[in-house]
Amino acid sequence: MPSSDARKALRGTLRGPDVELAEVGDLNRLWQRLKRGDIDFLVLDAELIPPSLGEWITSVLQLPERPEIVLLTREEDAEQRAALLAAGCRAVLSRELPDTVLGETLRAFIRRRRREATERLGRRGVGETSSLDDFISASISMQQFMETARKVVASGSSLLLMGETGVGKERLAEAIHHEGPRSQGPFMAVNCGALPETLLESELFGHEEGAFTGATRTRRGYFELAHGGTLFLDEIGEMALHLQVKLLRVLEERSIRRVGGEKSIAVDVRIMAASNRDLEAEVAAGRFRSDLYFRLAVVSLVLPPLRERREDIPQLLDSYREHFNRQLGRQVEGLTPRALRALTRYDWPGNVRELINIMERAVLLCAGARIDLDNLPEALRGPSSTGPAAASPPSPLGMPVEDLLAQPLAHWRTQLGEALDRAYLSALLAATRGRIGDAARRAGLSERSLYNMMQRYALRKESFRRGESS
Repeated sequence: MPSSDARKALRGTLRGPDVELAEVGDLNRLWQRLKRGDIDFLVLDAELIPPSLGEWITSVLQLPERPEIVLLTREEDAEQRAALLAAGCRAVLSRELPDTVLGETLRAFIRRRRREATERLGRRGVGETSSLDDFISASISMQQFMETARKVVASGSSLLLMGETGVGKERLAEAIHHEGPRSQGPFMAVNCGALPETLLESELFGHEEGAFTGATRTRRGYFELAHGGTLFLDEIGEMALHLQVKLLRVLEERSIRRVGGEKSIAVDVRIMAASNRDLEAEVAAGRFRSDLYFRLAVVSLVLPPLRERREDIPQLLDSYREHFNRQLGRQVEGLTPRALRALTRYDWPGNVRELINIMERAVLLCAGARIDLDNLPEALRGPSSTGPAAASPPSPLGMPVEDLLAQPLAHWRTQLGEALDRAYLSALLAATRGRIGDAARRAGLSERSLYNMMQRYALRKESFRRGESS
């Protein structure tokens, strides 16, 4: 329900065979449609909603067939933004972003919702490739970054990815490759800092039989193996100067010569390179060739560190919790407020890679329904995990008062409502041994509504026919 101009612009961006658009002009009609359960994705202008915005969102999310909610706002209020995300919004987007960016961001959310539903049903392919839609971008900084990243997909130019260790440079490179015109070709990655100079040269360019001791046969290098696709050179700043010369020649001539070889071999490869070093400073210090730098940096992207996109942390935590639940066969339902607070405040020197490792450990060690401070490394627990704060009296809900009051009421209504829904459905399906018709009648729901709720909470009727909860 954005403004009329915004709706017109978004219609043009979102329209397609895979999206059915509907516009609703007032809240009463919208509420009726929401209750019927025929809206999967809801885009709302925050200015057109009642003042008690958080409570309204909570009411929507308590419906049997709740939609994903994206709010458009003109205000840059970080506290309000955090509260709305906690209330259950998929994202809070700025209306100051261009309509095309908003449209593409919304399309990404829609595609990710479909993928998540597929994953919950266990249908995701083992070897499914990376996608730009997989990058969580609730934060303004990440939305703007992804806008730029999507613009370089169709380009065949060299691409330089900069950013701290662990921000996801290789994953981004692979996603750009798989969405670009070379997607049918190979994606090859080599870490230039992990191999000795002599071995790196052979790995990149290949070698002829007898080229050096141990070269018992001719071997193709990464440039030949990546022909027609993309070669990703990680930690390019670690490459020795004489190899930089050879790489520059490949970029200029589009051909390579194997170690010990005499003939040139044509190669058709898009080069993507990455570094956590400041390559301009390396050029100034004489450790990196300026001509190679300018060849690589035809397009340059700098991935923001996780501490600069804290709004993305809750969604990242939730995404990897679900991932490791599937991988490790666990059923961890979420995080306690104090664990979420500790993880959100942490500065993440290892960025997303560190977050992934911590969530794998937490899911593995969690003995209850939710990850708590004692499942996290000691460095993340902070002073709140010991001392007077830990000994504060419990609230009526069985948690410390400061943890209860750390989130707005709308957050707890959503959290407790979901727990109640899942517990009720599990008991209902167990009592009816997974018979959908019987279960729907007892719950006063349509069979479609019951199926949608089962999908949301990853419940399968077959499990209850065996007398087991899934």
